[in-house]
Amino acid sequence: MTIKIDLNLLPLFAAVAEEKNFRAAADRLGVTRSAVSQGVRRLEDSLGITLVTRTTRSVRLTEAGERLYAALSQPMSDIDVALEGLGGADRPSGLLKLAVTSIAEEFLSGPFLVGFANAHPAVELDVTVTDEEFDIVAAGFDAGVRLGEVIEMDMIAVPVTGDQREAVVAAPGYLAAHHTPAHPRDLVHHRCIGWRRAPNIAPHRWEFEEAGVPFDVAVDPYVTTNDLWLMLRMALNGGGITFATADTFRPYVDRGELVSLLEEFLPPFPGLFLYYPQRLNMAPKLRALVEHTRRWRRPILPADPVSSSQD
Repeated sequence: MTIKIDLNLLPLFAAVAEEKNFRAAADRLGVTRSAVSQGVRRLEDSLGITLVTRTTRSVRLTEAGERLYAALSQPMSDIDVALEGLGGADRPSGLLKLAVTSIAEEFLSGPFLVGFANAHPAVELDVTVTDEEFDIVAAGFDAGVRLGEVIEMDMIAVPVTGDQREAVVAAPGYLAAHHTPAHPRDLVHHRCIGWRRAPNIAPHRWEFEEAGVPFDVAVDPYVTTNDLWLMLRMALNGGGITFATADTFRPYVDRGELVSLLEEFLPPFPGLFLYYPQRLNMAPKLRALVEHTRRWRRPILPADPVSSSQD
């Protein structure tokens, strides 16, 4: 069945695609920004899929939007075929680009992504593991996974984990050769293995809490890296004390290869979330990932936390 749309909406969409900005597209067409925004929304509603991802910081075409824009330079018969292809596919398919923090152990450990890939073989996953903070929409990603405390307020967030806790760990051999720290401030006298998010950024300060009062310790790492697994390997080999989320170290602590330190100074904090820019006319591939995340979480957490910024 042919999809019926208002063809007058296509120039609005094309202007947005070319300008990457609703205000600039409106100025070019001599109409209001609201007219452009509402016109593109009506086109998306007609097709049942998002063509333009908008946030307060950026505007970009989705995969479907890119396909439609490419088709607009073709004969009308080709455009009709393109419209049918955009609106008629409820089956998840296409490229799904994700930006995932390196500490998302639950997400990256294997079973989560393998389960999704097996359930949706027509979806091609492209996962970039990065701890740099950036606008995922402007960078062309469909969704991301980060700690809840650093996700922008205009994003929809779905829990991937429960609350997290940082951990300070060292190998038994290191502790046998050095005194065990009794307080976080003792760490300044130890060989520490630190983490930095990116080059030219100061190493992460180790954060603690005592009697309800937060504080941090500016350790002076003798090794600093952006690679979580290098930190882990050095600690396992007696290289010093390191600091990351407890999930990262839990298997090694359980086996006695690492010792968890200073736990009374490390309170829980909001965990990891899958986040994405909007919920209307969501692409089937992204909707499938959101549903998979919810199913994955339910055996661990009976009810997702309720928040105005969470879905």
